[in-house]
Amino acid sequence: MARFAFTARDADGRAVEGHREAADPGAVARELAAAGMVPVSVTEDHEVGEEAGAVDVGGWLQRRKVTLDEIILLSHQMASLTRAGVSVVRALRGLAESHRNPRLREVLDDVAGTLEAGSDVASALRRHPTVFSELYASVVHVGENTGRLDEAFKQIAGYLEVERETRRRIRTATRYPTFVLGAIAVAIVILNIFVIPAFARVFEKFNADLPWQTRAIIGASDFMVAWWPLLLVGAVGGAFAVRRWVGTPEGRLTWDRWKLRLPILGGIFERINLARFCQTFAMVSRAGVPITQGLLVISRAIGNEYMAERIDGMRHGIERGSGITVTARESGMFSPVVLQMMAVGEETGSMDELMAQSASFYEEEVDYELKGLTDAVEPILIIAIGVMVLILALGVFLPLWDLSSVANR
Repeated sequence: MARFAFTARDADGRAVEGHREAADPGAVARELAAAGMVPVSVTEDHEVGEEAGAVDVGGWLQRRKVTLDEIILLSHQMASLTRAGVSVVRALRGLAESHRNPRLREVLDDVAGTLEAGSDVASALRRHPTVFSELYASVVHVGENTGRLDEAFKQIAGYLEVERETRRRIRTATRYPTFVLGAIAVAIVILNIFVIPAFARVFEKFNADLPWQTRAIIGASDFMVAWWPLLLVGAVGGAFAVRRWVGTPEGRLTWDRWKLRLPILGGIFERINLARFCQTFAMVSRAGVPITQGLLVISRAIGNEYMAERIDGMRHGIERGSGITVTARESGMFSPVVLQMMAVGEETGSMDELMAQSASFYEEEVDYELKGLTDAVEPILIIAIGVMVLILALGVFLPLWDLSSVANR
């Protein structure tokens, strides 16, 4: 299928421009006519810069990704426009003209064109899974069917803002340990390639018997200097292999299970995912999504395949007739406090409110643990630096301190 740029007139005579994929221009014209528009022109959309033999690098980079901040802003704008009575198509067309990201403009134009062809909003959004998640489309679908589309966009915007704040806290908490570990790695490479060989040449001039610690350090340095291209290729190849393995279903499942068992960080990852589960559960319940469909959406949105598998187990249990609290207890994911709140919510029908409270409970725990993460990691980093300094002192500086005796031999 080719991509075509079109110009048409709507029922009110206003000019409408956009892009569509079709087999030929006639198919585009028929789609426009079916949507109640009069085609004016349909031309094949060629890639910009191909004829000139150049590539618009800046434009290509902008087209690569739609950021979370842009989706949040779009959701707020759609909530305001639909609340004001503006049609979804008009809102999407107007926002497409105002956004700076070419990729997002194309997506919004395509969604608007799909709506004009007679599709519903959720189906149009599902055409772009890399921009709009299944959770996003499901909440919008319920809002569209219940006549509360503005509330659906408002809910999803609030959820994405919480997600953005969680990511920001994680980046802030892990910035210091990552910087220190990176500095240690760079220091080790510099010492082995530049510093230790210089000391080795000094020791070689005295033709002395060196301690085993010094010989081991010099041997490791010689190995790195001689084989650094192979080591670099091995490191890059290993990282690529791990990335490919994590990209497989079995690898992703194993990796996500290991993440939850990491010392110090495993508990934080688990509570972040549980907070995400409760927050998403509250939102889909408030939006009116059926429980089994809601759990299916949550399993795809939680971001951890191991926990998604257990959520699917909850869904299968509910389909067999078990209650939410029973299946949640069998999953082994939740604390007794949250299980009790689930039981109360199931009995009183206020599951959305109590799940939101459970999400706040987990988020407070995550905040507490993230604030203490630096305090917990600092002793480990200090010990690692101390071990590195001790090895250098024993292997390099100890012979230098006894240099006078080595020179007299």
